[in-house]
Amino acid sequence: MISLSDAISSLFCFSVSTAVAVALRHIMNELIETERLYVEELQSIIEGYAAALDDPELIYLIPPSLENKKEVLFGNLSEIYEFHQKTFLKELENSAEKPELVGTCFLKRKEELQIYEKYCQNKPRSEALWRQCGDSMFFQECQKRLDHKLSLDAYLLKPVQRITKYQLMLKEMLKCSKNSEGTAELEEALATMLDIIKSVNDSMHQIAITGFEGNLNDLGKLLMQGSFNVWTDHKKGHSKVKDLARFKPMQRHLFLYHKMLLFCKKREETSDGHEKSPSYSFKHSLKMSSVGITENVKGDIKKFEIWYNGREEVYIVQAPSMEVKNTWVSEIRKVLTSQLEACREASQLHQKITENIYHAPMRNMRKTALRQSDSSSPETGYRRGETGPNMRQKRADASASLGSERSALARKRFTLQGLSNRRSLPAGWSQRRLPSMDAEDFETIPSSAEELSISSDGEDEGQNKNGDNDRYQVQLTYESGTAQEISVEAGDLVQFLEESENGHWLVKNLRTQKTGLVPPTVLQSTAEGVDLYSNSGTAHQSQDEQ
Repeated sequence: MISLSDAISSLFCFSVSTAVAVALRHIMNELIETERLYVEELQSIIEGYAAALDDPELIYLIPPSLENKKEVLFGNLSEIYEFHQKTFLKELENSAEKPELVGTCFLKRKEELQIYEKYCQNKPRSEALWRQCGDSMFFQECQKRLDHKLSLDAYLLKPVQRITKYQLMLKEMLKCSKNSEGTAELEEALATMLDIIKSVNDSMHQIAITGFEGNLNDLGKLLMQGSFNVWTDHKKGHSKVKDLARFKPMQRHLFLYHKMLLFCKKREETSDGHEKSPSYSFKHSLKMSSVGITENVKGDIKKFEIWYNGREEVYIVQAPSMEVKNTWVSEIRKVLTSQLEACREASQLHQKITENIYHAPMRNMRKTALRQSDSSSPETGYRRGETGPNMRQKRADASASLGSERSALARKRFTLQGLSNRRSLPAGWSQRRLPSMDAEDFETIPSSAEELSISSDGEDEGQNKNGDNDRYQVQLTYESGTAQEISVEAGDLVQFLEESENGHWLVKNLRTQKTGLVPPTVLQSTAEGVDLYSNSGTAHQSQDEQ
C-alpha cells in the first residue's frame, strides 16, 4: 500500500519532469523555427541580391565600385546557406522529438560551423564596400522586388547574429536539463559554440594586424588577444629611455600564439563619419621558446611579468581585471608546459630511434665528443693551448683510433629539430647537413672524427676560454625529484660535466654552486660565441616603440 507522502512525492517528481520536458520542447521548437527562417533569409539574399548582379536587366544599375566585387560583398554566404539548408536544418528537425539529444547535432558539425570564421573575417571589407555603393539604385530595386523592410546590410549581419544565438539557446536548454539525459552533450556543445565564437572574434582582430613581416599562419593557433598596459624593464639601452619605459606604461594589444607573442599598438580611425574597424600596428615579438612568466608582481594583483632570454627583457603587464590576468597566465603556462612535454617526448623518441635502429646510444657518442672537445679533458692528455710535434701526434693518433667508426656514426646520428636548440654541439666545430634528409628537420652534425678534434684555433680558444662550450642556460624551472638531482630556476647558468646513463646531465649550477642531475630538455646552449643575455634570435622591436 502506497503512503500519502510517497504519492505526493511521486506526483511532484512527475510534475517537475513534465515541466522540464515542456520547457525543452518549447526551446527546441524555437530553435527549429528560427533556423527555418534563417535559411529563408539567406536564400532571399543569394537569389535577390547576389544572383541579381548577373541579371542583364539590372546591369545598367550596378555602380562601378561594385563590379567584380561579389565575393567581397557577400563573402562565403552561399557556403553557409548550403550547409544550413542541406544539412544542419534537417538534423535539427530530426531531433525535434528528442530535444535532449540536440547537443549531438552541434558536436557532429563543429568543423563545418567553422565556416563562420571566414565570413566574419571578410565582414570589414564587405562593410567598407557597402559604404561606397549601398545607396545605389541597384540595391533599392532589389529591395523593392524582395519586399524587404530592411536594406541588404541588415541581412548581411544575420550570420553573425545567428552564430551567437546558438550558444544562448544551448544555455537555456542546459538550465532545464541538469543531471538528465543529454546534459553532458549539451555542455560540450555549449563549450564548442563558445570556442567557435571566440575564434571568430579573435580572427577578426588578427586580420587587422599591420606591419608584421612574416606569415601569421606559421605562428600556430591564435590562443588569446587583448589590450593591456605594459611597462618594460630591459638591461640594455639608454638609461633615460629605460627610466621612461619603466614608469610610463604603453598601451599594447597582445596576440598570443603557440609559437610567438606579438605586441601591437591599437589604432582607431574614422572615415566619412563612419567608425572604422581598429587596426593593430606591429611593434615587436617574443618567441615562446624563450619566454618565462612570473605570476605575481608586488603592488598590483592585476599585474604579471613576461620575461625573455633569462630576464634580459622584462615586460610588466597589467590586465584590466583579475579574471583576464588569470586566464592569460593560465594559457601562457599551458604553452610553456606543452613545449617542455614536447621536448621530453622528442628526447625519448630520438633516444629510442638511435639505440634501436642504429645500435649506438647517442649519449655515449655525445659524451665522447664533449670530452674530445674539452680543452683540459683527462682522456685527451693535452690542452688546447699546446702546440708542437707532441700535440700533432696525439691528434693524429686520436683521429686514427676513432676513424671510420666515428665517421660512420656521425653520419647516422640525427635528432628532432625541437631538440637542436637545447642539445646543440659546441661552437667552433666544422658542421654540415645530412645529405639525404631535409635540413630543416634535423640537427647539424660533425662530418668526421677529424673535424671533432679541430677546436684549437685562436678564435675558438678565445670563445672557449671561459668554458662557454659546456655552459647552458636554464630555460624552464625544474624541481628535483631525487637525491641525485638538483633544482634549477629559469635564467640560471650551469656548467655541463657529464651525461648519465639515464640521459640526464650532471651539471654545476654557477649561481648556487651545487652539482647534480637535470634533464637536458630544460637547457639551452650558450656556445654560440655570444654573451649569456645576447639574443641571436632576439625579439624584433621597431624603432617607433610608442
